Amino acid sequence: MSTIYTDQPSLKTTLRVLAHLLDYPDAALRAALPEMRDALHAQDTLCAQRLGEIDSLIDTLLGDDGFDTEAAYVDLFDRGRGTALHLFEHVHGDSRERGPAMIDLIQTYEQAGLYLASDELPDHLTVLLEYASTQPPESARGLLGETAHILRNLYSALTRRQSAYASVLAALLDLAGEPVRAVELPREPGLDETWSEPAAFDGCSSQGQRRPGEPQPVRIVRNEREPLQTQSRMQLHAQPDAQSHAQFRAQPVQPEQGASA
Repeated sequence: MSTIYTDQPSLKTTLRVLAHLLDYPDAALRAALPEMRDALHAQDTLCAQRLGEIDSLIDTLLGDDGFDTEAAYVDLFDRGRGTALHLFEHVHGDSRERGPAMIDLIQTYEQAGLYLASDELPDHLTVLLEYASTQPPESARGLLGETAHILRNLYSALTRRQSAYASVLAALLDLAGEPVRAVELPREPGLDETWSEPAAFDGCSSQGQRRPGEPQPVRIVRNEREPLQTQSRMQLHAQPDAQSHAQFRAQPVQPEQGASA
């Protein structure tokens, strides 16, 4: 693998292109893909192998029907925790720590002069990459390094699904100076399992309703979260130094009790 250079102009452009490649592939984004390809090839940040993999992704996005491309994106990134682009989904899940972590990240952006639109969430990977693109190279690489365990899990989940989007996560791991390798992940419940409802009192089976006068068993099942919606990118206004983001260093969320391993 060739040496990766990360001078500020090259790294800034590369991070922004990679952020766009992970965004929702509407008609405007697809129209800009040739220009994005040229911009990546004009930089000295990614090796020839990685550029070739990203070229294959761009060719797929350009070659498929637009409606199918958009539907495939939603199915890939918005319908499961394993491939979610919201980083705190992998760190905090649905726990109460997620809200304060969101606030801390918003404050970090605002201290840098970067402000989110009302429909944007700060932990979306495209937003974080836009922020990183405003930072000096060492700070940007450090931020990618802090999120490396999440990036590696995303890369592994996308590789398992044989998605060409894995090339973008591989590029981010390269820029972070991390090895590009898939790791074993627990099986993620299917969409039908996520939304399934148990029968009331287990129907009339021997484990369900009892005779009058006997205690009636009641099953309380925790509902899963709503399907994820991807967010657009922040507006950028300044380029201050990056700060340490300890909230990204938490261990990945463990599978919920009762989920298959």
